[in-house]
Amino acid sequence: MSFERSSGLLLHITSLPSYGGIGDLGPAAYEFADFLAAGKQRLWQVLPLSPTGYGNSPYAALSAFAGNPLLVSLEKLSDWGWIDRKRIAGLPGRSGNIRFEEVVQKKMPLLVEAARNFLHRRTEPQFAEQWSRFEGYCTINRSWLNDYARYNVLRRKFDSQCWNVWTKAHAYRDADAFAQLEKEQGEDLAIEQVIQFVFDEQWTELRRYCAERDIRFIGDVAIFVNYDSADVWTHRDIFELNEDLSPIRVSGVPPDYFSETGQRWGNPLYRWDVLEQRGFDWWVDRIRRAHSLYDVIRLDHFRGFEAYWSIPAEDDTAVNGEWVKAPGAVLFSKLHEALGELPFIAEDLGLITAEVDALREQFILPGMRILQFGFSNRGAHNYLPHRYEKNTVVYTGTHDNDTTRGWWENGATKVEKAAVNAYVHPGKEGAVWPLIRAASTSVADICLFPVQDILELGSEARMNVPSRSGDNWGWRCAEGVLVPKLAEKLAALTEITDRDRVPEDVRQKAVEQA
Repeated sequence: MSFERSSGLLLHITSLPSYGGIGDLGPAAYEFADFLAAGKQRLWQVLPLSPTGYGNSPYAALSAFAGNPLLVSLEKLSDWGWIDRKRIAGLPGRSGNIRFEEVVQKKMPLLVEAARNFLHRRTEPQFAEQWSRFEGYCTINRSWLNDYARYNVLRRKFDSQCWNVWTKAHAYRDADAFAQLEKEQGEDLAIEQVIQFVFDEQWTELRRYCAERDIRFIGDVAIFVNYDSADVWTHRDIFELNEDLSPIRVSGVPPDYFSETGQRWGNPLYRWDVLEQRGFDWWVDRIRRAHSLYDVIRLDHFRGFEAYWSIPAEDDTAVNGEWVKAPGAVLFSKLHEALGELPFIAEDLGLITAEVDALREQFILPGMRILQFGFSNRGAHNYLPHRYEKNTVVYTGTHDNDTTRGWWENGATKVEKAAVNAYVHPGKEGAVWPLIRAASTSVADICLFPVQDILELGSEARMNVPSRSGDNWGWRCAEGVLVPKLAEKLAALTEITDRDRVPEDVRQKAVEQA
């Protein structure tokens, strides 16, 4: 699929300076949308919106379909009459990085209280319309919603332990155990469904607000899912599991220049043969859900759709893995048949072969280029603007990179700094905005900048260090720093690089879809 020439910013929802200690779908999200519009940015990229598990990573989600409850705005629920404003007065404020444990301890009980209030007051006239939409929402999303609610309630019941160590009846999804759960904890199950409904309501409202300002969302779909997730618990037959429910083989990447032992991610692998026999029904449902949330979908670890690194589950490293072919072309053909033309972006970073390029080109998917990667040697020049094609998405950096300023000051080698000096001549200005301009003036259809880069922040604002097991994902944008002068600077660059034009039919279609 081809894209209009445009630019945008990468900022995950949790990084907004929202009231409550974590970014959410409340006022700060609308303030950021207004900043995007003022800067003539037409794209807002977010990370996966799924509920997070261990490590708070959006890429280690408890569900590939559900929304993260922590993104729900209690301020908006107060405006809806679901909870008294005084009840949320003690939440953390809008400043500072996320303290996840504190946020969970303080926010989740209030969210549950608000959902329970809605259930108990649903017959009151002021809630009639919302209740009708909630019933419709449960019907539309029943393919995943009921099982996600069960999973979440059971996970609490078993002290957040992984589903494979629950009682045998619950791990193997016994019908009698489900009936007993419904009898004993029916309201808790309903509360989980209400929270998901609230997430969708608030997300849809924000998306519509953005569409009216010619802003589209780019969302992220990780190729693999977490073992401790509602997805694997519910659909054990499509994953490589032993009879005792443990993984047979897991995901990762092979040893390379950066790691002698590779990376062992640990996600269970798919039984692609089973999925293909079933018409890839789970993937069709997953992408249908993603497309209902986002305008554009970035496919994380795209090379895994051509071949994936398969590691014996009992191994502690990725050394003994092997490449196994995946049916990517058949899958994408089925997705196109079931859902029509899909706005995919291929995250084609890392070890990319001719076969991976061929798969991407077969379905006319834009690939990604990261400017920070382009200056080490001649072999890296594929990441520099003079080597781009139009059907490309360029970033100064992503959530997995250091900020551009942090990279320039702390990470770039002497060779890389010399190359940057030759390419963009940063001078006293520093490297950040010259690299932003290099991306924006390129022929790439889409260019995207992390908010940390337009603010010229250093390594203290880095979102994620992939090799670090903790202390990730917590960065939040400070309140009041996205000022009109900065929006004007972005707008001027966007205008001169012809990334600000929106055809009327495209704008109207985006509003209708939202």
